[in-house]
Amino acid sequence: MFSQDSEPVILKRDVQTIVVPEGMEVTLQKDALVYLTQAMGGSFTIYHEGNLFRVAGVDADALGKEPLAPPELPENASDEELEKIVWDQIRTCYDPEIPVNIVDLGLIYQCEVSRNQEDNREVTVYMTLTAPGCGMGEILVEDVREKVSIIPTVEKTEVELTFDPPWNQEMMTEAARLELGLI
Repeated sequence: MFSQDSEPVILKRDVQTIVVPEGMEVTLQKDALVYLTQAMGGSFTIYHEGNLFRVAGVDADALGKEPLAPPELPENASDEELEKIVWDQIRTCYDPEIPVNIVDLGLIYQCEVSRNQEDNREVTVYMTLTAPGCGMGEILVEDVREKVSIIPTVEKTEVELTFDPPWNQEMMTEAARLELGLI
C-alpha cells in the first residue's frame, strides 16, 4: 500500500490500469497524482485515492518511466537456449501485491518449447495462482503470455492455468520465503 517510500508521480497521459486485486480495468486521467509503490519486471503498482492499480510495462511512459526492451535471442539459438530465455522472461512477472517474481513464488509448474509442422517454435506454460479466486489471475496469465510472446522466434504462446496440485507456501523458493519474512 502507500508508504513513505512511495514515489509521487503525475501521470503524463491517460492510462489504462487494472485495479488490484479485483482485476477490473480503469482509466486514470492525465495529471492525476499517483504514488509508485512497486516497479518490478517492467510493470508498476501505483496507489491512487485509496486503491492499488497495476500499470503495464508498455504504459511506462505515462509514469515518466522507460519500458523494458524485449529480450534478445542469439542467432540459431537452440530450443534449450530459448527455454532459458523463456524462464528469464517469466521471472519478470510479478504479482502486483507481492514483491517476488511468480517463478520464485512457485506459480510456474512447467514450461515446454516445441516445434509445429512448419518448424516454428511454440511455448506452453503451466501455472497456478496462490488462490483459485485471485482477481489478478487472468492479468498474471496475460502478463506471462505477453512477455513470452515477444521473444524472437516464438510464434505461439499458450498459458494453461491449473490448480492441480494446489499451490502452497512450500512451493516458494527459500529466497522468496526469506523476502516475505516467512523464515
